[in-house]
Amino acid sequence: MSIVTDSPVHSSSSSDDFIAYLDDALDAGSPNSSSSDEEAENGDEFESVRVKRQKVEITEEIEGSTSEGTMGLNLEASVEGECTHPGSFGDMCIRCGQKLDGESGTTFGYIHKGLRLHDEEISRLRNTDVKNLLCRKKLYLVLDLDHTLLNSTHLAHLSSEEVHLLTQADSLGDVSNGSLFKLEHMHMMTKLRPSVRTFLKEANEMFEMYIYTMGDRPYALEMAKLLDPRGEYFNAKVISRDDGTQKHQKGLDVLLGQESAVLILDDTEHVWMEHKDNLILMERYHFFGSSCRQFNLNCKSLSESKSDEDETDGALARVLNVLKQVHCTFFDKLEEDLVDRDVRKVLSSVRSEVLSGCVIVFSRILHSALPALKKMAERMGATCLTELDPSVTHVVATDAGTEKSRWAVKEKKFLVHPRWIEAANYFWQKQPEENFVVKKMQ
Repeated sequence: MSIVTDSPVHSSSSSDDFIAYLDDALDAGSPNSSSSDEEAENGDEFESVRVKRQKVEITEEIEGSTSEGTMGLNLEASVEGECTHPGSFGDMCIRCGQKLDGESGTTFGYIHKGLRLHDEEISRLRNTDVKNLLCRKKLYLVLDLDHTLLNSTHLAHLSSEEVHLLTQADSLGDVSNGSLFKLEHMHMMTKLRPSVRTFLKEANEMFEMYIYTMGDRPYALEMAKLLDPRGEYFNAKVISRDDGTQKHQKGLDVLLGQESAVLILDDTEHVWMEHKDNLILMERYHFFGSSCRQFNLNCKSLSESKSDEDETDGALARVLNVLKQVHCTFFDKLEEDLVDRDVRKVLSSVRSEVLSGCVIVFSRILHSALPALKKMAERMGATCLTELDPSVTHVVATDAGTEKSRWAVKEKKFLVHPRWIEAANYFWQKQPEENFVVKKMQ
């Protein structure tokens, strides 16, 4: 087999290629394998791999390809030379088959169970993959599931106003045409966010996409089937909490993609403490009542109010426009060489235009909330002052009766609620001030 010529179409991703290679080379999951002869077969498998590798020539720099030729293991070293053990499969080296003592490197169990790669090999794979990805005018996009692409609830948690949904669920036999699904085997109901299929289709033209969820692996794979029933977008690129390297945190260390080319969509910022510059924070999707209760929201959910987000102007439709803008700027407007460009700088630049020209003074905002609100406004290009002066354009307050609020009214400046800043942050667009009127507190 030639790994280059026998690889899939050149649009495949690093993770997809890796799992395809390992499945072939290691005969993973073969129905003919016998548990009683497992140890002997492991030895035969690795001997077979070594023989194959002596026959295979890998040309890594293939124009326009991120297929198996690019992501093949580090096999170009001479068979006669000493193996550097670029990674392990179980307790055996992925290149020479030698049994290794101890564990080092990073586990990529979502690509293939038992796969562990060492730092040098990870770096090599990332460097090679990002060059080929950029040549195809693509970046990486990491997508959260819950409250970002969909909303799920346990059947037992449906409110009295939601039980009618049980009879309205779409057929699991034709997932691609549905959006509300009852998963009996998981005792769960899932609602896909409006326009999610259009979003994935168009985003796929610009990005290699990963799912990354704090849910467990069975749940993540089940949701991936609903979102991508034909396996067009994710395939092996589904990461769950079981695959992370830090508890209660998500990290790009388990991604075979350069951080400088990665964008993240997630409704929760604190799980990305080390990658906030890559993050686009999403407005949460609360379709089910249990979702509102989870976040202590004193309001009806979308399902309880018998409504939903707009297909053409909902959160996913808006963020798709942001992604298009970032993608266009990255590839068409920057002058640096492709490999030197950083999508985090582009994202920061696009964000800084949202409130550009706005000069803000805050009035009677809780001390605990003020720093985050101020930082949010400044990241969107606003200038924040502590005292009033003629340059001020907006007073942000929760009470129309404060001295600064009265000044804003007198001087015909905008007086807006803090939600005006939060909305601009979610929508990536300055919102009409008249929609965020401040009332006088009694």
